[in-house]
Amino acid sequence: MTSEIFDLTNILLLAVAVAIFLRLRSVLGRRTGDEETRLDNYARDAAPTRDNVVPLPRAEPRPGGAPSAGPSVDERLGNVPADSAVRAPLRQIATSDPSFDTASFVNGAKIAYESIITAYAKGDRETLRHLLAPEVFDSFNVVINDREASGETVEFHFIGISSSEIVEAQLLGRVAQVKVRFVSDLVTATRDKHGEVVDGDDKAVRQVTDIWTFSRDVSSPNPNWQLVATDAA
Repeated sequence: MTSEIFDLTNILLLAVAVAIFLRLRSVLGRRTGDEETRLDNYARDAAPTRDNVVPLPRAEPRPGGAPSAGPSVDERLGNVPADSAVRAPLRQIATSDPSFDTASFVNGAKIAYESIITAYAKGDRETLRHLLAPEVFDSFNVVINDREASGETVEFHFIGISSSEIVEAQLLGRVAQVKVRFVSDLVTATRDKHGEVVDGDDKAVRQVTDIWTFSRDVSSPNPNWQLVATDAA
């Protein structure tokens, strides 16, 4: 009697297990036809990005499938006054280069300015090589070589940029050139091989005005601007 009850119980449990298995199989084992699409999307989203690559925002689609337009040329000129002498040439550059806008350019120029003068003080040729046109790099490198040959070192502390302003611009064929005036505060002193200050002051903040010219081929896929000329105000 006990054996019969046990066998009956086993049969019932087996029947329940089979029913559950078939139910799960009907739900989880069914293909919907979009598995490859979903896997491709996941692989794309999960793929590691390369260094030095900045993803650009994609335009939101308009009704009817037409992509939304980006900022207009005049919008990308930002707060450049209508009567400014630089507005017309900047407008030419912005028309030829859809990625150009004055606010982003000035912010990038400020970052480049700090990077360049800091690298110059440290004698960091590798950083300078990527940010300077070859002729400008050669000029900077001559001074760095002379310092090293004399055993001189530079103490340098960048305080900040007081102001930055586009003062001139032109489009020569496909080459854009934009001149920016920087007013910066810094502490700098050059010491000889004996540690004596031979130029500058390691305790005083100096205000320095520089006018730098940046250039870029607007037809090039390379978005980087290079420093092609430096002038002191």
